[in-house]
Amino acid sequence: QVQLVESGGGSVQAGGSLRLSCARSGNTYSGICMAWFRQAPGKEREGVAIMDTRDGSRWYADSVKGRFTISQDNAKNTLYLQMNSLKPEDTAIYYCAARATRIGGVCYGPPQTYDYWGRGTQVTASS
Repeated sequence: QVQLVESGGGSVQAGGSLRLSCARSGNTYSGICMAWFRQAPGKEREGVAIMDTRDGSRWYADSVKGRFTISQDNAKNTLYLQMNSLKPEDTAIYYCAARATRIGGVCYGPPQTYDYWGRGTQVTASS
């Protein structure tokens, strides 16, 4: 089992920045693949950034490339999402997720392939 707790959400003006944190506890070996997903009202949950914690490879949604950065601090068992140049369309609840294995050799995958989830943190960017 892995427990995930997100923090760092809030409200900013468009163009602003936020850094989300996801603290991991429990069996951290169950978190080879770590990811940030988001869900806006009336929309499906979508992948934002995914990281393979073993080899460091990363995937980003096209909509956030160049603006968001996923990273980890192994000593603190914490995953981060640095979000810069926020836009109103980034407004959503952001979720941290973990998966024990790669699928097809990669960590990329839809939400239903992830096993462990945090409760989410609200991010609002207003124009």
